Amino acid sequence: MPRARPSLPRLLLVTGMSGAGKSTVLDALEDMGWDCVDNLPTALLNDFVHGEREARQKMPVAVGMDVRSRGFDPAALPDLLKSVEGVTPEILYLDCSGAELMRRYDETRRRHPLAPDRPAEDGIARERGATAQLRQIADTVLDTTDLKPADLRDELSRRYGGEVDQPVVTISSFGFARGVSRTADLVFDMRFIANPHWVDDLRPQTGLDAPVQRYVQADPGWTPTMEQIETLLSDLIPRYWAAGKSYLTVAFGCTGGRHRSVAAAVEMAKRLHGAGFSPIIRHRDLASPPSDTVEELPAGLGRAGGDEAGV
Repeated sequence: MPRARPSLPRLLLVTGMSGAGKSTVLDALEDMGWDCVDNLPTALLNDFVHGEREARQKMPVAVGMDVRSRGFDPAALPDLLKSVEGVTPEILYLDCSGAELMRRYDETRRRHPLAPDRPAEDGIARERGATAQLRQIADTVLDTTDLKPADLRDELSRRYGGEVDQPVVTISSFGFARGVSRTADLVFDMRFIANPHWVDDLRPQTGLDAPVQRYVQADPGWTPTMEQIETLLSDLIPRYWAAGKSYLTVAFGCTGGRHRSVAAAVEMAKRLHGAGFSPIIRHRDLASPPSDTVEELPAGLGRAGGDEAGV
Protein backbone atom coordinates (compact mmCIF):
# COMPACT_ATOMS: atom_id res chain seq x y z
CA MET A 1 0.00 0.00 0.00
CA PRO A 2 1.28 3.51 -0.71
CA ARG A 3 2.48 5.35 2.34
CA ALA A 4 0.27 8.18 3.59
CA ARG A 5 1.41 11.56 2.39
CA PRO A 6 2.31 14.01 5.17
CA SER A 7 -0.36 16.56 6.09
CA LEU A 8 2.11 19.10 7.44
CA PRO A 9 3.12 22.02 5.19
CA ARG A 10 6.15 21.30 3.03
CA LEU A 11 9.48 23.03 3.61
CA LEU A 12 11.60 22.73 0.48
CA LEU A 13 15.27 23.64 0.46
CA VAL A 14 16.24 24.58 -3.09
CA THR A 15 20.00 24.26 -3.38
CA GLY A 16 22.71 22.92 -5.67
CA MET A 17 25.06 24.37 -8.25
CA SER A 18 25.18 28.13 -8.73
CA GLY A 19 23.83 28.87 -12.19
CA ALA A 20 21.72 25.71 -12.35
CA GLY A 21 18.45 27.68 -12.20
CA LYS A 22 17.62 28.30 -8.55
CA SER A 23 16.01 31.70 -9.21
CA THR A 24 13.94 30.26 -12.05
CA VAL A 25 12.77 27.42 -9.82
CA LEU A 26 11.78 29.75 -6.99
CA ASP A 27 9.89 32.03 -9.40
CA ALA A 28 7.98 29.01 -10.72
CA LEU A 29 7.18 27.75 -7.22
CA GLU A 30 5.95 31.20 -6.22
CA ASP A 31 3.61 31.17 -9.21
CA MET A 32 2.28 27.84 -7.94
CA GLY A 33 1.43 29.30 -4.53
CA TRP A 34 4.58 28.59 -2.55
CA ASP A 35 5.94 31.09 -0.04
CA CYS A 36 9.48 31.65 -1.36
CA VAL A 37 12.65 33.41 -0.33
CA ASP A 38 16.12 33.31 -1.89
CA ASN A 39 19.55 33.42 -0.25
CA LEU A 40 18.08 33.37 3.25
CA PRO A 41 20.74 33.34 6.01
CA THR A 42 20.56 29.97 7.72
CA ALA A 43 20.10 31.62 11.12
CA LEU A 44 16.79 33.09 9.96
CA LEU A 45 15.25 29.87 8.63
CA ASN A 46 13.06 29.08 11.63
CA ASP A 47 11.89 32.70 11.95
CA PHE A 48 10.94 32.84 8.28
CA VAL A 49 8.95 29.62 8.44
CA HIS A 50 7.04 30.50 11.62
CA GLY A 51 7.22 34.27 11.96
CA GLU A 52 4.62 36.72 10.63
CA ARG A 53 3.03 34.22 8.25
CA GLU A 54 -0.33 33.91 10.04
CA ALA A 55 -2.80 33.58 7.15
CA ARG A 56 -0.10 31.88 5.10
CA GLN A 57 0.71 29.21 7.67
CA LYS A 58 -0.68 26.42 5.48
CA MET A 59 1.30 27.48 2.43
CA PRO A 60 4.27 25.33 1.46
CA VAL A 61 7.59 27.09 1.92
CA ALA A 62 10.55 27.08 -0.46
CA VAL A 63 13.91 28.48 0.65
CA GLY A 64 16.80 29.02 -1.73
CA MET A 65 20.27 28.52 -0.27
CA ASP A 66 23.65 27.96 -1.87
CA VAL A 67 27.28 28.88 -1.33
CA ARG A 68 26.35 32.58 -1.47
CA SER A 69 23.98 32.31 1.50
CA ARG A 70 25.25 33.51 4.87
CA GLY A 71 25.97 30.58 7.16
CA PHE A 72 25.70 28.00 4.36
CA ASP A 73 27.13 24.72 5.65
CA PRO A 74 26.22 21.62 3.61
CA ALA A 75 27.03 19.31 6.53
CA ALA A 76 24.74 21.16 8.96
CA LEU A 77 21.81 21.95 6.66
CA PRO A 78 20.00 18.58 6.88
CA ASP A 79 19.83 18.77 10.69
CA LEU A 80 18.81 22.42 10.49
CA LEU A 81 15.86 21.52 8.26
CA LYS A 82 14.81 18.71 10.58
CA SER A 83 14.90 21.08 13.54
CA VAL A 84 12.12 23.24 12.11
CA GLU A 85 8.88 22.06 13.71
CA GLY A 86 5.48 21.78 12.06
CA VAL A 87 6.71 21.16 8.50
CA THR A 88 7.78 18.29 6.29
CA PRO A 89 11.36 19.04 5.14
CA GLU A 90 12.59 18.19 1.65
CA ILE A 91 15.71 18.96 -0.37
CA LEU A 92 15.72 19.77 -4.09
CA TYR A 93 19.24 19.75 -5.52
CA LEU A 94 19.70 21.49 -8.87
CA ASP A 95 22.51 20.06 -10.94
CA CYS A 96 23.96 20.96 -14.32
CA SER A 97 26.91 19.85 -16.41
CA GLY A 98 30.14 21.80 -16.00
CA ALA A 99 30.25 22.72 -19.68
CA GLU A 100 26.74 24.17 -19.60
CA LEU A 101 27.44 26.07 -16.39
CA MET A 102 30.54 27.60 -17.94
CA ARG A 103 28.50 28.56 -21.00
CA ARG A 104 25.91 30.26 -18.79
CA TYR A 105 28.55 32.17 -16.83
CA ASP A 106 30.20 33.26 -20.04
CA GLU A 107 26.88 34.33 -21.53
CA THR A 108 25.87 36.40 -18.50
CA ARG A 109 29.44 37.61 -17.85
CA ARG A 110 29.01 36.89 -14.18
CA ARG A 111 31.75 35.60 -11.90
CA HIS A 112 31.38 32.38 -9.98
CA PRO A 113 30.95 33.09 -6.24
CA LEU A 114 33.76 30.67 -5.36
CA ALA A 115 36.13 31.93 -8.05
CA PRO A 116 35.87 35.73 -8.24
CA ASP A 117 39.44 36.05 -9.54
CA ARG A 118 39.79 32.73 -11.37
CA PRO A 119 38.07 30.94 -14.27
CA ALA A 120 34.50 29.84 -13.59
CA GLU A 121 35.46 26.19 -14.00
CA ASP A 122 37.58 26.41 -10.82
CA GLY A 123 34.59 27.65 -8.82
CA ILE A 124 32.32 25.03 -10.35
CA ALA A 125 34.69 22.24 -9.32
CA ARG A 126 34.98 23.60 -5.77
CA GLU A 127 31.21 23.99 -5.43
CA ARG A 128 30.50 20.52 -6.77
CA GLY A 129 32.81 19.03 -4.18
CA ALA A 130 31.43 21.17 -1.36
CA THR A 131 27.80 20.27 -2.05
CA ALA A 132 28.30 16.60 -2.98
CA GLN A 133 26.85 15.37 0.32
CA LEU A 134 23.71 17.47 -0.17
CA ARG A 135 23.24 15.97 -3.62
CA GLN A 136 23.60 12.49 -2.17
CA ILE A 137 20.86 12.91 0.43
CA ALA A 138 18.52 15.14 -1.61
CA ASP A 139 14.93 13.97 -2.01
CA THR A 140 15.08 15.13 -5.63
CA VAL A 141 18.00 15.82 -7.96
CA LEU A 142 16.94 17.82 -11.00
CA ASP A 143 19.48 18.19 -13.81
CA THR A 144 18.73 21.36 -15.77
CA THR A 145 21.42 20.89 -18.43
CA ASP A 146 19.02 19.96 -21.22
CA LEU A 147 15.85 21.56 -19.85
CA LYS A 148 14.42 24.62 -21.54
CA PRO A 149 12.71 27.10 -19.15
CA ALA A 150 9.25 25.92 -20.21
CA ASP A 151 10.22 22.28 -19.68
CA LEU A 152 11.67 23.12 -16.26
CA ARG A 153 8.46 24.84 -15.20
CA ASP A 154 6.41 21.90 -16.45
CA GLU A 155 8.59 19.50 -14.49
CA LEU A 156 8.25 21.59 -11.34
CA SER A 157 4.48 21.82 -11.78
CA ARG A 158 4.21 18.05 -11.91
CA ARG A 159 6.43 17.59 -8.88
CA TYR A 160 5.33 20.47 -6.65
CA GLY A 161 2.03 21.73 -8.03
CA GLY A 162 -0.13 19.76 -5.60
CA GLU A 163 -0.62 16.54 -3.70
CA VAL A 164 -0.36 13.31 -5.68
CA ASP A 165 -1.34 9.75 -4.88
CA GLN A 166 1.39 8.05 -6.90
CA PRO A 167 5.00 8.82 -7.82
CA VAL A 168 5.74 11.17 -10.70
CA VAL A 169 6.96 8.79 -13.41
CA THR A 170 8.99 10.20 -16.29
CA ILE A 171 9.69 8.03 -19.32
CA SER A 172 12.60 9.41 -21.30
CA SER A 173 14.66 8.58 -24.37
CA PHE A 174 18.30 9.35 -25.08
CA GLY A 175 21.24 8.41 -27.29
CA PHE A 176 24.24 6.63 -25.79
CA ALA A 177 26.45 8.34 -28.38
CA ARG A 178 25.56 11.66 -26.76
CA GLY A 179 26.03 10.48 -23.18
CA VAL A 180 24.03 8.33 -20.79
CA SER A 181 20.99 9.97 -19.21
CA ARG A 182 22.14 11.68 -16.00
CA THR A 183 18.75 11.73 -14.29
CA ALA A 184 17.54 8.16 -14.87
CA ASP A 185 16.77 5.80 -12.02
CA LEU A 186 16.35 2.85 -14.41
CA VAL A 187 17.98 2.53 -17.86
CA PHE A 188 17.01 0.09 -20.60
CA ASP A 189 19.32 -0.37 -23.59
CA MET A 190 17.42 -0.85 -26.88
CA ARG A 191 20.46 -1.12 -29.16
CA PHE A 192 19.83 -4.81 -29.79
CA ILE A 193 16.77 -3.89 -31.87
CA ALA A 194 17.03 -3.41 -35.64
CA ASN A 195 18.15 0.18 -36.29
CA PRO A 196 15.78 2.24 -38.52
CA HIS A 197 18.59 4.70 -39.22
CA TRP A 198 20.03 2.32 -41.81
CA VAL A 199 16.78 2.28 -43.78
CA ASP A 200 16.79 5.19 -46.23
CA ASP A 201 13.08 5.96 -45.95
CA LEU A 202 13.16 5.83 -42.15
CA ARG A 203 16.39 7.72 -41.49
CA PRO A 204 14.87 11.22 -41.53
CA GLN A 205 11.90 10.10 -39.42
CA THR A 206 11.86 9.46 -35.65
CA GLY A 207 10.33 7.09 -33.16
CA LEU A 208 7.27 9.35 -33.05
CA ASP A 209 6.40 8.33 -36.62
CA ALA A 210 4.26 5.28 -37.31
CA PRO A 211 6.56 3.73 -39.96
CA VAL A 212 9.47 3.71 -37.50
CA GLN A 213 7.27 2.26 -34.77
CA ARG A 214 6.06 -0.51 -37.08
CA TYR A 215 9.65 -1.26 -38.09
CA VAL A 216 10.95 -1.73 -34.55
CA GLN A 217 7.84 -3.63 -33.50
CA ALA A 218 8.56 -6.14 -36.27
CA ASP A 219 11.85 -7.06 -34.59
CA PRO A 220 11.37 -10.45 -32.82
CA GLY A 221 12.89 -9.08 -29.63
CA TRP A 222 10.70 -6.00 -29.35
CA THR A 223 7.36 -7.22 -27.98
CA PRO A 224 8.75 -9.74 -25.44
CA THR A 225 11.13 -7.08 -24.13
CA MET A 226 8.45 -4.41 -23.80
CA GLU A 227 6.12 -6.85 -22.07
CA GLN A 228 8.80 -7.82 -19.55
CA ILE A 229 9.71 -4.19 -18.86
CA GLU A 230 6.03 -3.30 -18.41
CA THR A 231 5.60 -6.14 -15.92
CA LEU A 232 8.75 -5.07 -14.07
CA LEU A 233 7.74 -1.40 -13.87
CA SER A 234 4.15 -2.18 -12.87
CA ASP A 235 5.58 -4.07 -9.93
CA LEU A 236 8.38 -1.65 -9.04
CA ILE A 237 6.53 1.68 -9.21
CA PRO A 238 4.16 0.92 -6.29
CA ARG A 239 7.11 -0.47 -4.34
CA TYR A 240 9.11 2.73 -4.87
CA TRP A 241 6.08 4.75 -3.76
CA ALA A 242 5.57 2.62 -0.64
CA ALA A 243 9.26 3.12 0.19
CA GLY A 244 8.83 6.90 -0.01
CA LYS A 245 10.23 7.63 -3.48
CA SER A 246 8.09 10.34 -5.06
CA TYR A 247 9.83 10.63 -8.44
CA LEU A 248 11.00 7.92 -10.81
CA THR A 249 12.70 8.38 -14.17
CA VAL A 250 12.86 5.45 -16.57
CA ALA A 251 15.14 5.99 -19.56
CA PHE A 252 15.35 4.09 -22.84
CA GLY A 253 18.57 4.45 -24.78
CA CYS A 254 19.64 3.67 -28.31
CA THR A 255 22.67 4.84 -30.29
CA GLY A 256 21.52 8.23 -31.55
CA GLY A 257 18.40 8.78 -29.44
CA ARG A 258 16.07 9.39 -32.40
CA HIS A 259 14.43 6.07 -33.34
CA ARG A 260 14.42 2.98 -31.11
CA SER A 261 14.61 4.71 -27.73
CA VAL A 262 11.92 7.22 -28.72
CA ALA A 263 9.58 4.49 -29.94
CA ALA A 264 10.22 2.51 -26.76
CA ALA A 265 9.46 5.50 -24.53
CA VAL A 266 6.24 6.25 -26.40
CA GLU A 267 5.02 2.66 -26.23
CA MET A 268 5.96 2.17 -22.58
CA ALA A 269 4.18 5.39 -21.60
CA LYS A 270 1.04 4.07 -23.31
CA ARG A 271 1.39 0.71 -21.60
CA LEU A 272 1.83 2.28 -18.16
CA HIS A 273 -1.07 4.64 -18.77
CA GLY A 274 -3.23 1.63 -19.51
CA ALA A 275 -2.02 0.08 -16.24
CA GLY A 276 -3.31 3.05 -14.26
CA PHE A 277 -0.20 5.23 -14.03
CA SER A 278 0.22 8.77 -15.39
CA PRO A 279 3.70 8.95 -16.91
CA ILE A 280 5.13 11.95 -18.72
CA ILE A 281 7.52 11.68 -21.67
CA ARG A 282 10.83 13.43 -22.33
CA HIS A 283 12.93 12.97 -25.49
CA ARG A 284 16.41 14.33 -24.86
CA ASP A 285 18.00 13.86 -28.29
CA LEU A 286 14.98 13.82 -30.56
CA ALA A 287 15.93 17.10 -32.24
CA SER A 288 19.44 15.93 -33.10
CA PRO A 289 20.06 15.55 -36.85
CA PRO A 290 20.55 12.03 -38.24
CA SER A 291 24.24 11.13 -38.48
CA ASP A 292 25.92 8.03 -39.89
CA THR A 293 28.98 8.80 -37.77
CA VAL A 294 26.92 8.80 -34.58
CA GLU A 295 25.03 5.65 -35.49
CA GLU A 296 28.11 3.60 -36.42
CA LEU A 297 28.87 0.89 -33.89
CA PRO A 298 32.45 -0.10 -32.94
CA ALA A 299 34.29 -2.11 -35.57
CA GLY A 300 33.48 -5.81 -35.56
CA LEU A 301 30.08 -5.42 -33.92
CA GLY A 302 28.17 -4.64 -37.11
CA ARG A 303 24.90 -2.75 -37.17
CA ALA A 304 21.84 -3.98 -35.33
CA GLY A 305 19.38 -4.86 -38.05
CA GLY A 306 21.88 -3.67 -40.67
CA ASP A 307 23.19 -5.21 -43.89
CA GLU A 308 23.57 -8.66 -42.39
CA ALA A 309 19.83 -8.67 -41.73
CA GLY A 310 19.00 -7.77 -45.27
CA VAL A 311 18.15 -4.14 -44.50
